[in-house]
Amino acid sequence: MPRAAHPHVPSQVSAEGKTRHEVARLLLEQGPMTAVVVAEQLGISPAAVRRHLDALLADGEAETRDAPRRGPRGRGRPAKLFLLTEPGRARFGHAYDDLAVSAIRFLAEHAGEDAVRAFAERRIEKLVGPHRSAITGASDPAARAEALAAALTREGYAASTRQVGAPAPGQNVGAQLCQHHCPVAHVAAEFPQLCEAETEAFAELLGTHVQRLATIARGDSACTTHVPVTAGQPAHPEPVRTVSPEGHTARIPNGGKPA
Repeated sequence: MPRAAHPHVPSQVSAEGKTRHEVARLLLEQGPMTAVVVAEQLGISPAAVRRHLDALLADGEAETRDAPRRGPRGRGRPAKLFLLTEPGRARFGHAYDDLAVSAIRFLAEHAGEDAVRAFAERRIEKLVGPHRSAITGASDPAARAEALAAALTREGYAASTRQVGAPAPGQNVGAQLCQHHCPVAHVAAEFPQLCEAETEAFAELLGTHVQRLATIARGDSACTTHVPVTAGQPAHPEPVRTVSPEGHTARIPNGGKPA
């Protein structure tokens, strides 16, 4: 008997997307299962189900295993069972943020604000510590900012740097470090100690005072940190550099507008 579409699927999702979501939900609730069983449960054709399963496999959201044989071994390949991977389960949401907030609240209540602060400092050190030598080995704050952006990108923060100020003799210029994603923004919105510890760690790594201008946790589009650069030493001639996960940099022609 066909199953009704789940009410939590957003209305703007296409019919194709809703069906794929239902296929994934069935695997979540009843998997591992064969394509034939999925088709029977949803009341759609096996060919349509296989198309959706192939898409889930291609996206890394599902995987297969051989179904156990019952009775004497017959000819042909064993039936394939489909099941969700961890990325596939993620489409249904996790409560990791809520769990983290609850844990830090407990820490604050029972061990005090100093314990929360120590936790925030330990967290950022574990994040950037493995990249410390690459960052501190750069020649100046601007170069260190680029190395830090590369490190943050590898850790999932989609970071970039850009030059600010017009380089001229005797005039101070600076660089801005932009983090376009923050995996802990929801937690940092309640516990700003995470952002404060991060800013202090940036200053220590870059060897200069830095100023946090915006944060995703406060509702801004990116976490932006200003990095002063020595007078007469522009950060780099390109107005913007984006750092790829492989550590490569590329110019973005936005005229030096904020990231």
